[in-house]
Amino acid sequence: MAKVIAHIKEVPFQIEIKTPTGNIITADEPVEKGGKDTGFSPKELLTASLSACTLATLRMYINKKGWNIPEIKVETELIEMDGKTLFARKLEFLSTVDEDQKKRLILVANACPVHKILSGTIEIETELI
Repeated sequence: MAKVIAHIKEVPFQIEIKTPTGNIITADEPVEKGGKDTGFSPKELLTASLSACTLATLRMYINKKGWNIPEIKVETELIEMDGKTLFARKLEFLSTVDEDQKKRLILVANACPVHKILSGTIEIETELI
């Protein structure tokens, strides 16, 4: 389970997000939407979550296999069009990776937990406390 507590005060759109263990990040809207661009936008946070999970999942798999792949980059873009949302994700392995490894690593990337959540049925329940 994941849990965060988000809090906004009087600065327009500047949001402090905390985990129960004390990690803190700032979210904000871009200047053109009335924010001050002091942190990730909500959509950037969602996109970053997929990127981070992809990289962590790949690193776990690569380490388990003992492959010499010291660095991986992922570029993820959230694209909205015609009522559809697309996450365009590009992986870059900064070392030699053979074709069989590439195929396996794409399957592993697609198996990361956040990918599974975003690909599945999502329900959101809201209540006042």
